[in-house]
Amino acid sequence: MRLSEEAAAPLLKSGEIVGGRRIAWGSNYTFLVHIAAGPGEYLRAVYKPRDGEQPLHDFPGGTLYKREYATFLVSRALGWPRIPVTVIRDGHYGDGSIQLFIESEPDVTYFNLAGERNEELYQMAVFDLLVNNADRKAGHCLLDSEGLLWSIDHGLTFHPDFKVRTVMVDLWGRPFPTSLLPDLEALVPKLEGKAELAESLSTALSGEEITTLRRRLDAMLADPVLPRLDRRRNVPWPLV
Repeated sequence: MRLSEEAAAPLLKSGEIVGGRRIAWGSNYTFLVHIAAGPGEYLRAVYKPRDGEQPLHDFPGGTLYKREYATFLVSRALGWPRIPVTVIRDGHYGDGSIQLFIESEPDVTYFNLAGERNEELYQMAVFDLLVNNADRKAGHCLLDSEGLLWSIDHGLTFHPDFKVRTVMVDLWGRPFPTSLLPDLEALVPKLEGKAELAESLSTALSGEEITTLRRRLDAMLADPVLPRLDRRRNVPWPLV
């Protein structure tokens, strides 16, 4: 069942989960769930419970699902990239993130899209720098049946230390498209004080993480260039 984001959001937040199965790949427990959406109809979503997260040495335990949600919030405030509607709620295995499932072309990844969807891929690369994404694999770029490009899997984000790992090595060292700068500038006041976005992020991230997010944004505006990174340290594995 395909719904608009406005119609899907309340179902994701409070609709009854009526079935599902575990998605086998990935180190953390992830489930494709069905949410009741009317007689004989359901909405598909990806459920990532806190208690299914594997311990990591560099990210606080039980926080990845909140980072998924925080990344969605920032993307909506910024206007890009396209991230499926994401909420935090209780599921069969406790609190976790619930994200609208995107039906996509399974064999299409970043490597197929590079050179063809550059405007959107640049958005993702700049966004990954902003949210400090440590896990931009090729398969985290989805092309749906309508030709829309989506960004998924943002659990390893917002660390106070620089953590960017990405397969987008062909974009390293390139300046930001100038069309993105007004959106980045408009984000500055949204992260300050009692602004709605800042308040919402405070429920998912630590004070230090929000402060370093603001500092990264300031640094990006002062020097709007994607950094040249180390292929030995800043490329995730596996690539897809």
